[in-house]
Amino acid sequence: MEERLARLRVVLVGTTHPGNIGSAARAMKAMGVTDLVLVAPEKFPHADATALASGADDLLANARVVADLADALSDCVWVVGTSARLRTHSVPVLGPDVAANQALGHADEGPVAVVFGREHSGLTNTDLDHCNAFVQVPTVPDFSSLNLAGSVQVMTYALRMAALAGAPVPTTVAAAAQERDPPATQAEMEGLFAHFEQALTTIDVLDPENPRNLMRRLRHLYQRAELSSSEVRMLRGILTHTERGR
Repeated sequence: MEERLARLRVVLVGTTHPGNIGSAARAMKAMGVTDLVLVAPEKFPHADATALASGADDLLANARVVADLADALSDCVWVVGTSARLRTHSVPVLGPDVAANQALGHADEGPVAVVFGREHSGLTNTDLDHCNAFVQVPTVPDFSSLNLAGSVQVMTYALRMAALAGAPVPTTVAAAAQERDPPATQAEMEGLFAHFEQALTTIDVLDPENPRNLMRRLRHLYQRAELSSSEVRMLRGILTHTERGR
């Protein structure tokens, strides 16, 4: 169980109050989730973070600080983003228990991230473009905002309960297939999306001055498909030949 939890990553984006980082680390450690990545925090390291970690200082000491979300997710095979509001995106919206079970299942394939946004505004649409699914905590309708550390506690608790219950692991056949053809990482997916944008611009399908939602819709399509590494390479090969054939 602990091995599967070790592949789970909590990513905090743009945290403004360092105390929230410490409280989130405390919530994580209590549930056995120890991989913490901070995307452009306003203040870190900071005494308030250490004070509120209350014994989870080791998580703070080992936390990685990166400049953008793509860096935090580059090696991940599945990403779920937390959001209190329904967006115009077309990826699945899950409850905490379902999201936790899916996260544990994907953790057998590689690192999995749960992403939390800024205290006052949450994750942006651009942040959510990196996610395979969203998770919403079923709060009361007229007060849906949770404290950042509270959100982390809810999700890490759900993850631990899924691990204790024995979230489904891949079958022997599926596991063998994954070993031959592992799932694409977020870095590979980002390379695919950049290649799509370049190729579609070259063949005049995408107007860079007026892109509308084409690239976002393509992102959602391929994020839902959960491509393997070889499938990404195949698609990029097709795009290369498409560009050359113009």
